[in-house]
Amino acid sequence: MSQFILRRLLIAVPSLLGISLVLFVVLALAPGDPFSELATNPNVPPEVQAALRAKFGLDDPIYLRYLSWLNAMVHGDWGFSFVSRMNVDTLILQRLPTTLYVIGSSQILALCVAIPVGVYAATKPYSVFDQIANALAFIGFSLPTFFTGILFILIFSVTLDWLPFVYSTDIKASGFRWVLEMIRQAIMPVMVLGLFQAASMTRFVRSAMLDVIRLDYVTTARAKGLGQAKVIVKHVMRNAMIPVVTLIALQLPAVFGGAIVTEQIFRIPGIGSLLISSILSNDTPVVMAVAFVFSCLVVAFNLIADILYGWLDPRISLR
Repeated sequence: MSQFILRRLLIAVPSLLGISLVLFVVLALAPGDPFSELATNPNVPPEVQAALRAKFGLDDPIYLRYLSWLNAMVHGDWGFSFVSRMNVDTLILQRLPTTLYVIGSSQILALCVAIPVGVYAATKPYSVFDQIANALAFIGFSLPTFFTGILFILIFSVTLDWLPFVYSTDIKASGFRWVLEMIRQAIMPVMVLGLFQAASMTRFVRSAMLDVIRLDYVTTARAKGLGQAKVIVKHVMRNAMIPVVTLIALQLPAVFGGAIVTEQIFRIPGIGSLLISSILSNDTPVVMAVAFVFSCLVVAFNLIADILYGWLDPRISLR
């Protein structure tokens, strides 16, 4: 197992280097200047602007700037935000807990809905429950998150006045009241992201279960007198979860992309809103760092999925 993980990590290194190079070149060639605000500020003398550009190497060739950035990243220096006037790693760490709270909760919700609904629908194919679940799943992943987010705001905030539609990190409460308010303001964004993911996962779980439930060894298990629940849980679900793990591993980084839209709708001060504001203000160090973090997530979740394959199916050898 350790050799497998080490080998995959060694393969991931050149992949991440290639991704970082492409990201850096694209951002470097993109229109806009990180110091455009200083250039139009009459209170900043030209010599100060020139000194700052020289300090951050903005006038150096692209390859020198990339090597300098790569060396700094290896040593834990993620750069400096020209807009926020603070280190990029500090800026990201301030926003990361909020994003992880919302996205983590949405993924838990998606799994809690998709797995039981998909499994039960597969055990009762073409039944009324299966048809209703399929119809709701089609509707769920056909509606974009920005539409469902606005719809939730209109229903639960404007019409019913049950939930706040603006996410706040400065809640004027303490103790249990603070926890309750944090849960209330996270309900709508978590529901928007979680139900959107649950819709596609439900279809995938159902399809994977149907592929396995018809195999000969499942019929043999039933012929031996095993109960339906034991056959489904022990013999069907474990093998059916392999493609589902692949889907979840590949979708988790994409969820961060979906969170960008959701965070804009509900004004959540997370990584997604940070990325949008950084793009609009040409704050390339922040954009580069966030994009590279997303790339690392793709590699990390694929590694986790490969490890889970060996645990779910003993026939798969991690060699």
